Formats: sequence, structure tokens, C-alpha cells
Amino acid sequence: MQFSEIIGHQEAKQLLLKSVQQNHVAHAQLFLGQEGSANLALALAYATYINCENKQPDDSCGTCNSCVKMNKLVHPDFNFVMPVTTTKSVSKDALSNKFLAEWREFILASPYQGLNEWMQYIGAENKQGIISKDESRQLVKLVSLKAFEGSYKLVVIWLPELMHPSAANALLKLLEEPPAQTVFLLVSQSAEKLLATITSRTQIMQVRSFTEQEVISWLQQKYSADETKAAQVAQLAEGNLNAAAKLMSEVSSDYFQFFTEWMRHCYSYKFIELVDMSDKFQALGRENQKNFLLYALNLFRKVMLFGVDASLISFLPPAELDFVQKFSKVITGNNAGLLAEELNQAHFHIERNANPKMVFVDSSIQLAGYLRKG
Repeated sequence: MQFSEIIGHQEAKQLLLKSVQQNHVAHAQLFLGQEGSANLALALAYATYINCENKQPDDSCGTCNSCVKMNKLVHPDFNFVMPVTTTKSVSKDALSNKFLAEWREFILASPYQGLNEWMQYIGAENKQGIISKDESRQLVKLVSLKAFEGSYKLVVIWLPELMHPSAANALLKLLEEPPAQTVFLLVSQSAEKLLATITSRTQIMQVRSFTEQEVISWLQQKYSADETKAAQVAQLAEGNLNAAAKLMSEVSSDYFQFFTEWMRHCYSYKFIELVDMSDKFQALGRENQKNFLLYALNLFRKVMLFGVDASLISFLPPAELDFVQKFSKVITGNNAGLLAEELNQAHFHIERNANPKMVFVDSSIQLAGYLRKG
């Protein structure tokens, strides 16, 4: 993977590039970020750059022998450790090296996927993934070998917080006495679950979640999504590209248009129209109903923030911005909390399989009253 394939994160990319260019590559680095963030993608791009034979100022060349192998995840000096478990194809002694073919396919499909997707991909059924104590012996053997082709032997440990205590202690010993020309890249979502002694021996790279605008750009590039759908999905995804990818297949309606129409009818006390809208709401289907209410909550939060200080809203498509500007005038300290709580309750009831028409009509009546109170 190359840095150019990752949307945004220029600040993180520059730090990583400079560390290589100035020969300050730390032997153990922790890429810490939430699921769906760029933590694994940045680690992969960084590893590619480290062993690139023709480094460019802002990225790996992508064409040298090392880059070609790294981009296929088959470089002999590029190694992986990840949580695994016994499956139908690996009935005993589940170790990372027995799942490398699946891992390569999984990551090449998307480096933003999470543990649940990985467990499903290898057919783990309901079993928990773990980096076992037996993995520690394999890890020690692995790093005892010298680099075959590259300047460094690179070891990516995905989700080290899922290490068995014996494996964690073995890693700690390796970090205390690091093998020559070996770089450990730990990719974690929960640093607080790691041994403090491991965390203290790593150079930490805090990887922020993607911004809404970055998610929109990614969706437009990867899925050719139009701006309206991309914006709706981005609001629901909350910076998580894994969630955004799933939502692309779930979001099938224009939430913004439906929400603005809903609020106009509520404010105008047009209850006949609201009853008609309840039929449309029911037709959305359960997942779309939940997603719509989450979208409504997110957009409502932006309305409240805009009323406090417009600069708190970093990005909104033009149509949504126009609505937020106008709608913020009817949101006050008296009704803001009541409106938000009503939307939360509606989502709660839909999640628990309440009748969607009844939920929608009841919420509409409550929202209408709160909006007119001001």
C-alpha cells in the first residue's frame, strides 16, 4: 500500500516520511486508532516506504521490486501476526502463518475492516480470535532470521491487545532487546488493554478518525457515490470507513429530503401529511428506519451546534447547510434537549421491533409540540 491511497491524514504521513528520511525509524511503533480508521493502512504504507528501493519525497515509488512485493503482501521480509482461532480448515494449532493466504485477500480487499469481519472471513463462526501463547515461539523464530532482501525485517502485529499473556511477555522481551534491523509495527484499537510495559517501549502514532469530508471523498472515489448519498453515509459512519462501506448497501433513501419534509410538517402541525409519511417510513424497512433516525440525530446535533457557534460545523453540503441555518432559529434551550431525547426514544423503540408507523406518528406529535413551544 502507498500513502497516496489513503484519504487525508497528511500530518501523519509527513511524520512517518520524515522518520525514514532522517534515519529515525523506531524499532517499535504503535499505530493507535479506532476501528475503521487509517491505522493499519498507514502502517502498511509506512512499511512499504521503509523498504522501497527508490524512495520519493512523499511516497514509495510503487514500481521497484520491493514495492511490487509489498503491495501484494508477499515480501519475504514483511511478516504478520493477527488474532486467529481454529476453523474447519485449521482444526488445531491455529497460528497466523496458517492464515496468511486469507489475510492477504482480506487486507487487499480493504485495510479498514474490523475483527468481526476477519473472524467471519476465516470461518470462525462464534469463536473468539486471539494471538496465542504458541504464537510467541513463532514470533521469536521469525525475528531471529536476518532480512532476506530489504533493509529491514518488518513485523505487523494487528490488534496486539488480543495477545495471550505469554505472547505479550514474549513480545515485551523482544522490544527490550530488539533484533537488529527489525521493526515492529503494532496496530491497536485499545492501547489501554496492552501491557503498560509494552506501550512504554513503543513510539505512539495517534491516528484520528476520518473527517466527514474525507469519508465523502472516499465514497465518491471507491463507490462513485453521488454527493447526497455520500454525505448521508458519512454522517452515519462517524469517521469509520468500515462502517461507511457497510452503510453504502444499507442506505437506500434520501434521508435529508425525508427529514426536512418531516420537520416542516411537524412545525406546521400538518398531521394528515404526517400520517401519510408514516407509511413511507414503514416502507423503508427496519435497517433504513434505524439509520434514518441516527441520521436525524446527527443532523439535529449540527443544528444545535450551529445555533451556538457556526464555526463548530466543519463541513455540510450546501442544501444541508441552508436547512441548518434556517432550522437553528427554532431550536432553543427550552426545546433542544426534548427534541433530541424524542429522536433517541424513537430509535430505541425501532431497535426493539416496535410498530414503525406508531413510533413515527407518536414521535411526530411530540416533536410538533416541542417545535412550536420554542
